[in-house]
Amino acid sequence: MTTFQNYEYKRPDLNAVGESIDKLLTQFNDADSAETQVAIIDEINKVRNHLDTAMNLAYIRASIDTNDEFYSKERDFLDENGGEVVQIESKYYKALANSKFKDELRDKYGDQLFDLAELFVKQYDDSIKDLLNKENKIASEYSKLVASAEIEFNGETYTFAQMGQFIESDDRDTRKAAKLTVESYRANLIDQYDEIYDRLVKVRHEIAVKLGFDNFIELGYVRMRRVDYTPDMVKKYRDQIHKHVVPVAESLYKAQMKRNGWDSIKPYDEPVVFLSGNEKPKDDGKTILENGRKMYKELSPETDEFYLFMMDRELFDAEAKKGKEAGGYCTFIHDYNSPFIFSNFNGTDHDITVLTHEAGHAFQVYRSQNLLPDYLWPTHESCEIHSMSMEFFTYKWMDLFFNNADKFKYKHIGDGIKFLPYGVAVDEFQHIVYANPEMTPEERRAEWSKLEKKYLPHKDHDGIESLESGAFWHRQGHIFSMPFYYIDYTLAQVCAFQFFKRSTEDFEAAWKDYLHICDIGGSLPFNKIVESAHLRSPFQEGTLEDTMTFLEDYLDEMDTSNF
Repeated sequence: MTTFQNYEYKRPDLNAVGESIDKLLTQFNDADSAETQVAIIDEINKVRNHLDTAMNLAYIRASIDTNDEFYSKERDFLDENGGEVVQIESKYYKALANSKFKDELRDKYGDQLFDLAELFVKQYDDSIKDLLNKENKIASEYSKLVASAEIEFNGETYTFAQMGQFIESDDRDTRKAAKLTVESYRANLIDQYDEIYDRLVKVRHEIAVKLGFDNFIELGYVRMRRVDYTPDMVKKYRDQIHKHVVPVAESLYKAQMKRNGWDSIKPYDEPVVFLSGNEKPKDDGKTILENGRKMYKELSPETDEFYLFMMDRELFDAEAKKGKEAGGYCTFIHDYNSPFIFSNFNGTDHDITVLTHEAGHAFQVYRSQNLLPDYLWPTHESCEIHSMSMEFFTYKWMDLFFNNADKFKYKHIGDGIKFLPYGVAVDEFQHIVYANPEMTPEERRAEWSKLEKKYLPHKDHDGIESLESGAFWHRQGHIFSMPFYYIDYTLAQVCAFQFFKRSTEDFEAAWKDYLHICDIGGSLPFNKIVESAHLRSPFQEGTLEDTMTFLEDYLDEMDTSNF
């Protein structure tokens, strides 16, 4: 059996790939039947999948060790030539959109492929190829700056992820010292973060204008493949979050303050829901992954098969270490039919949520791997339904990981509720920034501070420079690397909360619907996937109000006396 370490990487010859695609597209355009075009699409997808495999292997290995000179150079090469890859994709989608047999192909593949093709055609023109390469390169500067962090604390050197264990320490002096150390480190980088982002905003605006858009907002939605909702719908959704969720989140913060005897919540106290300390995993990272075997074996035959595949092929890189990029992600390596999970375990409850979250992504893509590559992943907000819902479907097995599973669940649900206002603040911030690309860095940070007062009124920055200056958003990598990818998490969280509610009423029926939307992958747009799962759209009036009522009742019924 071949494990991840032995998956073969070879730098792709982009010229040869382009020539192969061009040759196949000539045959596609000259085809005399839909059947012939279908066969050619299969050949084109083999070439696309092989290229994607190389790109993902370079990306994964460079993010596991940013000091790896070989893979860092390979990733730089691919970043710098990202425009060529987009150009190849654009030719394919343009051919699909102009197919003589589009009606027959729609009958075979469904409307979503052609809706996505039309969006892709809108987002690319050869005139922007060099600008795309420039954008990719700047975004990588941010990732490398974060990954290169060397934070001195208590005589040792740590990454941002590794500092999490101290920031969530049971000892207030420790977590305060850790938080101040981290924020002091960030404060020294404010100008660098601002300068990188300023260049990104300006190059994205330039790309949008060249493509005929007024600004990057519309292009951002096109890039995110948003077929069935608009900025106006998102604004109304944010308004619903402000009306129905912010008060519930504030009540949780007030309960936290009362329980812990605080007059306000300082930045170094905010993560500590209980004075006794947040529930931590009872085992190390290796044991957590092993306990995952039992959990997924008992959850369903489908998850058992999936998790054994992942473990046997060593498709996890889970623990934080020096030189490793921050964050967590799941990707898919086509030539080996392999999902891959990257995370940064650091001894906090986040280790378990990132495991179940990324496993939700990996399970979905494992189930839908035989669909068209365009349907392998749903659009981002739909992808996050699978990951966030998996966090709740695994609740029955939290005793494997924690001594007090209910204490973990109370915080986990509360964190989900409190995340929604933050998530829409990030989204609104990006709408403001890209509607006003000439804003100065100081003006952007001032706008962030206004949004904090609107959506996060509990915040007390305690005079900490980087936070008082409105630079909190600097730590949110999505803002730099994947513009407008953040509201997606909130939309999916609302769907996941609904799956949680249904799992408390009829677990088997809820799981059946979850399995179904894993199997259909990205063959439908967001609202139709939600409908297929028998959930209510987050955009629908009343969904947020009803969801919050259920969650408040659930938390009220929990016995917190032993927390």
